[in-house]
Parts: sequence; structure tokens; C-alpha cells
Amino acid sequence: MNTQPLGLLVMAYGTPHSLDEVLPYYTDIRHGRPPSDEQLADLIRRYEAIGGVSPLAEITRRQAEGLAELLNADGGRPVRLYQGMKHTTPFISDAVEKMHEDGITEAIAIVLAPHYSTMSIETYHKQVRETAARLGGPAFRYIRDWHMEPRFLDVLTSRVQEALARCSDPQNAMVVFSAHSLPARILEMNDPYVDQLRESGDEIAKRLNLPHYMYAWQSAGRTHEPWLGPDILDVLSELREQGYREVVSCSQGFVADHLEVLYDIDIEAQARARDLGLHLVRTRQMNDDPAFLAGLRDAVRRAERETELIAP
Repeated sequence: MNTQPLGLLVMAYGTPHSLDEVLPYYTDIRHGRPPSDEQLADLIRRYEAIGGVSPLAEITRRQAEGLAELLNADGGRPVRLYQGMKHTTPFISDAVEKMHEDGITEAIAIVLAPHYSTMSIETYHKQVRETAARLGGPAFRYIRDWHMEPRFLDVLTSRVQEALARCSDPQNAMVVFSAHSLPARILEMNDPYVDQLRESGDEIAKRLNLPHYMYAWQSAGRTHEPWLGPDILDVLSELREQGYREVVSCSQGFVADHLEVLYDIDIEAQARARDLGLHLVRTRQMNDDPAFLAGLRDAVRRAERETELIAP
């Protein structure tokens, strides 16, 4: 067995560590264009509503460290952990540079998002490839998606089951699987994002024999182009009109508590549900659940065995 450390690059979207970091964070998301005063104030208001700062940075750290710990305890090739964020420090390019400085020659890259899209996961991989090419290393194996990883589905299924148990009439509750919306033009790009979301959601519905389930989108960007729909807020209104009284919200595209869950679902969607007279129950996020991290470990070891090593 190769005993040279395998670089483990764990990537995530990132989040401001304080309200003072919201402006540079938002500017980075907007490709260097600062937001308007109104846009900035609105985002700060959302962070203030969930306590002033998102727990995402700490959760991401625990997820990454927990994954590395599992990998270093399973008898396989030892790993050395590096973390790279898309929009905040430590940036992805910084992590790849540190790997190169440390003499890492082979690495695996995983994004903490289960479903692949050219507009999401591929943008992370592109940053890794470009930085590694500029430096002359390391070589990488890229985990494209892991939405059908058995242990991931096991945990998500149990989360839905747990949420249904909090309903007064589970058999007549609607389960709404949601994920972050993307610009609708991905539908013309042969992008697998929508199909993958349905694939994992359908599997959970099959396991639980769900009589009522559907798909919705959330957290769409505020741009002039159309985004994937229907939005979950509109879906709640439609479900009430159809006679539903209880809804389970499963944000299956997210694996941690962050703004899109703690504000968009727990505050915004809950307010809409209350106005409509709906009982809305949200599934708990994965965070650093050991069973979930074991699924990520399985995905990494499978990639180590089966995924092509791409030279810089």
C-alpha cells in the first residue's frame, strides 16, 4: 500500500465569518462587482435574523476534519486534509498552493454538495485544475457527485422519516424535496442537476413508500434571467389550495445548517406556512453526523480506486 499521504481537498461555498465580511463575500459572489447598498443591507438583515453569523464555517470545519479522521482510521492510505472555500478564506486556490508547497503529488477533491452541475461543482473543479496547472501539481481525482452514496441516502431517509413522525397525519403530509435553484438555461445545456435531484429524491420516496411527494426550488438568485421553478414559497400556497395541511420540507441539496436553510426555510417559508395555516416541518441537516461522514469516506475511497488521476 502507498503510504505517502494522499491530499484530501474538501471544498464548500464558504460564508462570512462576521458581518464585516459580508461585503467582500457578496462582491466575490458577484465576480468582483460590489452589491448595491440595498442588496448589501438585505443580505446583512438576513444574517442578523439568524443570529448575526452563519454556523456554516464551523460546521464545514467539523465535516472536513471528521472525514479526514475516518479516512485515517480505516486502514487505507493516509490523507492530509486541506480546506478550500469558493467565496471566502481559505480560498480553493490557496488550498491547492499549500498542497503543492507541502509536496503533495496526488490528491482527491470533493465538494460538500451531493449533486453535480456545470454551474456549481464544475466551477470548483475548474479552480482546482487551473491552480494545479499553474503550479505543476498536484494531480487530482475529482469526485463529480455522491448523491446516490448509500450511507448518504440512509441518513436522508431517516431524516425524512423523523420529520414525518412530527406530523399529526403523516400519510396525508406532502414531502417537498428542494435544492438551490440555478439559472433555467441549464435545461438547454444537458446538465444533470435536475435529473440527479429527482434520482435521489425518488429513491428516498421509494424506500419510505411515500404517498405524496414533489420537487421544488429555493434560494434563487436575484438576477434578471429566469431561474428553475417552482419556488418553494409558491408551492406552499398551491398545496394549501389543494387541501394539504401538513408539509415536510427536505432541502436535499444541502448538507449543513446555513442561511438558505436557517433563513429561507426556518424563517421565510415558515412565515408563509403560518399565513396559510400550514404545518411545515423541516428535516434536520446532516452537519457532522458520523453516519453521513462515513458516506463521504466511502465516496473518497471509491474515487481513489476507480476515478482517473488527472495530471496538471
